Amino acid sequence: MADQAKDEFVEVVHATAERQRIAKLDFAPGMTAGDAVRRSGLLDGDAGPDGEEVVLGIFGTRVAEDQVLEPGDRVEICRPLSHDPREMRRVLLEQGRVMGDACPAREPVRSDRE
Repeated sequence: MADQAKDEFVEVVHATAERQRIAKLDFAPGMTAGDAVRRSGLLDGDAGPDGEEVVLGIFGTRVAEDQVLEPGDRVEICRPLSHDPREMRRVLLEQGRVMGDACPAREPVRSDRE
């Protein structure tokens, strides 16, 4: 059992358009998602979203900062969406395009509802 306990960990991940960073932390009973993010240091300096709410997830499911972690959990620091994907699909369809089309300028698509 002692060998199993020392192998317990959690991961914290943060990805930007430029890079992905992963921090592997020793698991501590009672550790929360917020604790893990703070301990990881991934949002220190200029790595975090400026003034924006931090959205956390565990394996793709949104969780609160006070979510208690289990060994092996992967806490994801998520970026806020710049556009609603459903609205984006509707606008692209009106333009005769679909999600994933190559767009040379990569300019944001504007909706007439804005």
